[in-house]
Amino acid sequence: MVNKDHQLSVRRQCKLLTLTRSNLYYEPKGESVENLRFMAIIDRKFLETPWYGSRQMARYMKRNNHACGQHRVRRLMRLMRLVPIYQEPNTSKKHPQHKIWPYLLRNVVIGRPNQVWCADITYIAMQRGFLYLVAIMDWHSRKVLAWRLSNSMDAAFCVEALKEALANHGTPEIFNTDSHMMVTSSRVV
Repeated sequence: MVNKDHQLSVRRQCKLLTLTRSNLYYEPKGESVENLRFMAIIDRKFLETPWYGSRQMARYMKRNNHACGQHRVRRLMRLMRLVPIYQEPNTSKKHPQHKIWPYLLRNVVIGRPNQVWCADITYIAMQRGFLYLVAIMDWHSRKVLAWRLSNSMDAAFCVEALKEALANHGTPEIFNTDSHMMVTSSRVV
């Protein structure tokens, strides 16, 4: 957009376009010969192991005596638009018939143990796939009352954790999950 033959000076044109003049004269250098060599190695290895991310690729480079650290590998993989293929966790899909309950704890003061418990599920990435972790916590003490690990997203391991928490700590007044299902005095609200 900047024209050197224009009646306005180059400085004035850059100022009107909110450009710095150094950007106008900048010519990209391109990648070094060493980086191009690393990119070729990464590309060949990525074709064999498309699940390798930057960390695994950096370990591969180190094992094969290439002086290329993780940050450089990450930058080069991003430049080459190499994205590893891996199984993503399936934690956010709600059952179509699952009712969404209203959030009842908005202004509740939590002042004693066993008043409010919460449960949440998260995933832990493993080398091949995921493990799912459920934790039952007391909001007052922030104590983990029970937890379970599973390699599938079935409900059984969640129910086991809840049964253990109930057996060891009694029944809470309110049981809260991120889908806002609550149990108050042993009945579902």
